[in-house]
Amino acid sequence: MEGSKGVVLLNCFVSPFGNRVRIALTKKGVEHEVTSENMVNKSALLLASNPVHAKVPVLLVAGKPVCESLVILEFIDEAFATSGEQLLPADAYARAQARFWAAYVDAKVPACAGKIWLSPAVAPAVEEGKKEMVDVFKTLEAELGEKAYFAGESLGFADVALVTFAPWFLTYERLAGFSIAEECPVLTAWAARCAKENECVSKSLPDPEAVFQFVGGMRKHFGLE
Repeated sequence: MEGSKGVVLLNCFVSPFGNRVRIALTKKGVEHEVTSENMVNKSALLLASNPVHAKVPVLLVAGKPVCESLVILEFIDEAFATSGEQLLPADAYARAQARFWAAYVDAKVPACAGKIWLSPAVAPAVEEGKKEMVDVFKTLEAELGEKAYFAGESLGFADVALVTFAPWFLTYERLAGFSIAEECPVLTAWAARCAKENECVSKSLPDPEAVFQFVGGMRKHFGLE
C-alpha cells in the first residue's frame, strides 16, 4: 500500500504509544493528519475505530483503522516500504531481537509508570514503581551497552518503542522523588541522542513540563491529589 493519501492518526499529545506512530510516519516521510483525542471524553470516531480497547493510537488509512502501536509500526514499515528507512532490520534474527525488546518495554514500563503516576503521593505503590522502573531501565541499559542505538548505528524499532517515554521522565522523577539521570545515565544519554540526531524524534515528542502539567490534571480528575 504505497502513497499517503488519507492517513490520519488519532492521538493524545502525551501518549507514548501514539507518539511512536508520529515518529514512524515522520521518519518514513508519510504525509498525515493528527486528530487530537480527549481520553476522558472519547470521540465517536475513536470509539468506532477501536471498539475493542477504545484507546489511542489508531491509524486510519483510507478510512480503515489499524490499532495498537507496535502493530501500527510494523504496518507502516510494510505499507510504506519504499518510503524512507525501515524501522525493522532485514535480517530475521535482528528483527526478532527488535520485537523482543519492544515487547519488553510494553510489558514492563507502563506497569511501573502507572504505579508512580496513578497512585496517591504517599502510597507504597509509588516507591514500588520507582524501584521496578530503575530495574527495568538498568536491564535496557545492559542491552544497549556501548551501542549508539538498540538497533546499532541508527534509530530502529526498539528505540522508537522506548524513546517516547522520555518526556515522561520528569513526571516520574517529581512524583517518586528520584533522578533517572543519576540512576540510569546510559539510558538518559541514549534518549538525548535519539532526539538530537533524529528530527523525527524531536518533532514528535511533547515538552516534559507539558506532560507533567497534563498528568497533574489527570491526577486531580482521578482524585489522587
